[in-house]
Amino acid sequence: MSERLRVAAVIQRGNQVLMVRERVQTEPGRHDGPEYWTLPGGGIEPDEEPAVAVRREVLEEVGLEVTAAREVARIPYPSGLTTVFRVEVADGEPRLGVDPLDCDCPRMVGLDWVEAPSLESQHGGSPVPLLVYCW
Repeated sequence: MSERLRVAAVIQRGNQVLMVRERVQTEPGRHDGPEYWTLPGGGIEPDEEPAVAVRREVLEEVGLEVTAAREVARIPYPSGLTTVFRVEVADGEPRLGVDPLDCDCPRMVGLDWVEAPSLESQHGGSPVPLLVYCW
C-alpha cells in the first residue's frame, strides 16, 4: 500500500453505485494495462481536508456536485489509505472527467451504475466493492 492519502465516494442511486473504469499503469507514464472498476475519488492535496477533497474529486471525475458527505470508513487501498464518504449529489447525469496526466494515455476510460450485491445487514446500508478488476 502506498503512503498516499486518498478519498473515495459512494454515490448510490437505488440499488446501484456509480463506479469509474480505469486502466492500470504498466510502467511510468503508461496507463495501458488491464482495466478495473473503482469508486470515484483520488488523492488528497497537501493541506486539504478529506471532506473538501471528496467534493473536488467527484466533480473532477464524474462531473457531479456533492451536496452532502458523511465519512463512513478509513481503509487501506492499493494506492493509499482511503477515507470513504457516503455522498449525496445534485441532480444531473454523471459524465466522465479528464485526469491531467503526464502521459498521452487515458487513466479513466468509462463510468457506469453498477448493481450493489444484496446482503443482509443489521444496520442497513449496501455493500460496495472498492476495487473490481476485469481482465
